[in-house]
Amino acid sequence: MTIPMDTKIVLSTKEVLVMDQTASTSKNLFLFKNNEEIPSVDFSESLLTNSEFGDYSEGVNLTWRDLCVYAPQKKEGLFKTSKTTYKRIISNVTGAALSGTLVAIMGASGAGKSTLMSALSQRLPDDCIVDGDIRVNGKPVEPGNFRKACGFMYQQDLFSPCLTVFEHLYFMALLKLDRRVKAHQRIALIDSLLQELGLLASQNTRIGSTSASQQVVLSGGERKRLSFATELLTDPAILLCDEPTTGLDSFSASKLIRMMHDLTAQRKKTVLCTIHQPSSELIDMFDKIILLADSRTAFIGSTDAALSFLESQGYPCPFGYNPADFLIKSLAVTSDELSSRRRLKRICDEFSVSDFSKEMELEINYQTHVGTYDFLADFNSRKIKKPFWFTIMFVLIRRSFLNVVRDPTVQLSRILQKVAIAIMCSLCFAGSIDLTQRGVQSVQGALFIMVTENTFSPMYSVLSQFPDMLPLFQREYSAGLYSTFQFYVSYILSSLPGLIIEPVVFTIIMYWISGLRDSFTVFLLAVVICILIINVATSCGLFFSLAFSSVGTAMACLVPFDYALMITSGVFYKLSSLPPYFSWIRYLSWIEYSNEALTIIQWQGITNITCLDNPDLPCLQDGNEVINNMNFSPDNLYPNLVAMVILYFGFHTLAFLFLLMKARHK
Repeated sequence: MTIPMDTKIVLSTKEVLVMDQTASTSKNLFLFKNNEEIPSVDFSESLLTNSEFGDYSEGVNLTWRDLCVYAPQKKEGLFKTSKTTYKRIISNVTGAALSGTLVAIMGASGAGKSTLMSALSQRLPDDCIVDGDIRVNGKPVEPGNFRKACGFMYQQDLFSPCLTVFEHLYFMALLKLDRRVKAHQRIALIDSLLQELGLLASQNTRIGSTSASQQVVLSGGERKRLSFATELLTDPAILLCDEPTTGLDSFSASKLIRMMHDLTAQRKKTVLCTIHQPSSELIDMFDKIILLADSRTAFIGSTDAALSFLESQGYPCPFGYNPADFLIKSLAVTSDELSSRRRLKRICDEFSVSDFSKEMELEINYQTHVGTYDFLADFNSRKIKKPFWFTIMFVLIRRSFLNVVRDPTVQLSRILQKVAIAIMCSLCFAGSIDLTQRGVQSVQGALFIMVTENTFSPMYSVLSQFPDMLPLFQREYSAGLYSTFQFYVSYILSSLPGLIIEPVVFTIIMYWISGLRDSFTVFLLAVVICILIINVATSCGLFFSLAFSSVGTAMACLVPFDYALMITSGVFYKLSSLPPYFSWIRYLSWIEYSNEALTIIQWQGITNITCLDNPDLPCLQDGNEVINNMNFSPDNLYPNLVAMVILYFGFHTLAFLFLLMKARHK
């Protein structure tokens, strides 16, 4: 199949992204053989093969010898002090994944499969210690220089849920590919991946959102294939996959592994997978299996050789038994922990002196001394040009904005909530606001409703929403796709339209139905103040969300802070009566700043307020007396606005610093 010369690719939003009339003819990445139950894939050519961006035709061999991993274990000591010790979770593991082979790492739960995968790909937490010799084509792997050179498919699929399949791949291509790759090349590559990975029919389907129960979402198999396609965008020479079949049925799992097998066979790629309980059909697709038991190497070789080895140790596989289940069961720690660990130690010791182990040692020695192609040096010398700074910002802003617009819980429901609350509250005040002593209280009540409604609901909303975005951010940040600053600024900018629309809609309804001061200038000032309120409240919510490790802890700390803001608002307590040790909190209270500002614009210039007939009752005769009675000052209007702007940037700065800490702590 060829890419037509006239190419027009359209997003699901009906917006044309690319219309290239001069695109060169290219071959598809893959070709289905439709007469097979599980189709094979032709990976013999890639749209980026033999280009300056990714030709590794000489093959890449990954070897590791005597690999140990130590994880920190913190223990509480006397006087609540903590003492850190290290536990060895991988013990002297040796193995190899050669070019053109599909290798499976198998073992029972807790055997160390995912830890080994993370150690090889340099994705372990910073506080873990890795000891041993890891080489690529016989050349030592230095800390940090292998991570970007290999593809990594995580066990947990993380996507922006409101994007379509095509949009996800398009945005990831912009972030991952060299900026010298032309637009029509990106589109042709994505089109090929969609077709040959069986995602063409789903290209305009949203990936999935837990907040929209009626929304059509991708199946588990489609999500895994989308993760696979995302890694294939950069045509990596080595692909590491952590539990790629998790959550898939047997057919979907076999289809995915068949694609990986064809990739290794036809393109001489190196693919290493961790697999948990594969079917008998699935395990036969792997060229080699690596068995781990109790953090040690129990066997390396073919499936048949593994069965023969265990049979020689007195553990024959029963007739008709799934070989994969037998291998995992034989190497698991049972309820009789002591005896089973002795049994596993004996098996691992026997393998270490077996012919299989010696053969592996010979292969590793051969790669160490004979390997000539320095893959890592070649990769680092290619000088791949990252996307421009503004290109990354465009991608992040557009992606975040699409999530905001398409997720009803983020925007639509909040606007509808604002409308309902504004109508209900304004009807309560309608007819009671006038220039009388009773009207003063009604005006102040309406103003306080405007302040609190634009404070608490948005602040607690972002408190629970932002943590859902952190796992995807941390994964993409660790992959070097963008900086923390770019992510944070793009989130703020994409949220800004909603943080303007909400207070405008609420203020229009609340202001005019309630019957507040009949002045368009005062109304515009009220709108500006409410926009500032909701933005400061949101920035404060972000700060608390990022400053604490869980939503529950953040909320527990935010509630007393809210009470402090309410007390210093000037509504419940005379500000002049605040005790000295508590008065400093008022400088953090945008509720006070906004309440004072709204009070000033409502009452400044009002020259007459009707007094009650009873002369013994106090009477506020004009607007200035109302302002003074609240312990406010008419001169504080613009200083209050400036103070709210300072709080806005202050909370965002603190939130960004905590996000920076979370990003760097892997």
